[in-house]
Amino acid sequence: MSGGARLMWDEAVTGYDFGPGHPMDPLRLALTMRLVEAFGLTGRMEVVAAPPAGDSTLRLVHQAEYVDAVRRASEDPASADTSRGLGTEDDPAFEGMHTVSALIAGQSVTAAESVWSGRVLHAVNFAGGLHHAMPGAAAGFCVYNDAALAIARLLELGAERVAYIDVDVHHGDGVQQAFWDDPRVMTVSVHEHPRTLFPQTGWPEESGGPGAEGSAVNVALPAGTGDAGWLRAFHAVVPELVEAFQPQVIVSQHGADTHFEDPLAHLAVSLDAQRLVAEACHDLAHRHSEGRWLALGGGGYSVVEVVPRAWTHLVAIVAGSPIDPTTETPDEWRHEVYRRTRQMAPLRMTDGRTPQWQDFHTGGYDPADRLDQAVLATRRAVFPMHGLLP
Repeated sequence: MSGGARLMWDEAVTGYDFGPGHPMDPLRLALTMRLVEAFGLTGRMEVVAAPPAGDSTLRLVHQAEYVDAVRRASEDPASADTSRGLGTEDDPAFEGMHTVSALIAGQSVTAAESVWSGRVLHAVNFAGGLHHAMPGAAAGFCVYNDAALAIARLLELGAERVAYIDVDVHHGDGVQQAFWDDPRVMTVSVHEHPRTLFPQTGWPEESGGPGAEGSAVNVALPAGTGDAGWLRAFHAVVPELVEAFQPQVIVSQHGADTHFEDPLAHLAVSLDAQRLVAEACHDLAHRHSEGRWLALGGGGYSVVEVVPRAWTHLVAIVAGSPIDPTTETPDEWRHEVYRRTRQMAPLRMTDGRTPQWQDFHTGGYDPADRLDQAVLATRRAVFPMHGLLP
């Protein structure tokens, strides 16, 4: 197993653009890459642009008829098939949509191949993490499900146990559905409760299909959960399950939309807590999968304040060069932010928080607390299936 890390990047991914006013502003990708460059991280890892995923790769997860529908909508947006989620308010059709969506998928699939082969130990594609796309339909700003495609490619290459950890504020429904009946993949999603947020799935009782019981894990957090609760829930569920499952590779999705400034959801998590969870995923990979780790982006709609800093921390952790949160953002990046947005950029790589949480195992739990109720619901639903006490 070699060391090293790989960053997947092609400037053309910024063409994944649903149009003016859509929350999925590709500027968030460009500003992230400029911040990554300003910190010199591109000199500490390979930077690779992979080709778009071809049809045979896309069909590892997606129906051939759906791929054809995306291609048609890409050529003539007015003809988009809304029954397949295309040309909708969430997923407007645009020219070139197939090519750029396949390009993002290609980055994640190639990243997975490089990690599995031992070419690198870690890889990151922050343009990826489009976890809502279904086998036969677009959904939730996602056309092709690069996370599921990367996992499917790992299975095709011979992986027998893949752990998928999703900490986006929205349930990782498309990845869960893709592997619902496959015991080789454990999908763990920590998200805002489906009562209060799209896609209204991800209940703790959703735990996998016949023959794959316990392979789907859902932690549904109350709206308003902040750093202490979010970290408590993550550490009360994820590490034990990963240890029990003993994955050969970990794929993690780091949507930044859990942040308290995100306009589309209702959690209250800081950049500092998001960084700690990225470090925890890195640690889990080294403890349980010989360091094999593929990290993806995801949601995140605070385009200037949150996303670039959150994912630059992620890239830095992948590169083995974590950034001290008290570090100032580089002047050149702040100037670029102002030039592109006429907004003032954040001055430091922190929200000024020092997140602390009470460990679920040592500090006891409160049966009247909504956060602890959520944790217990998940543990009761799936832990016995892995030989663990709830």
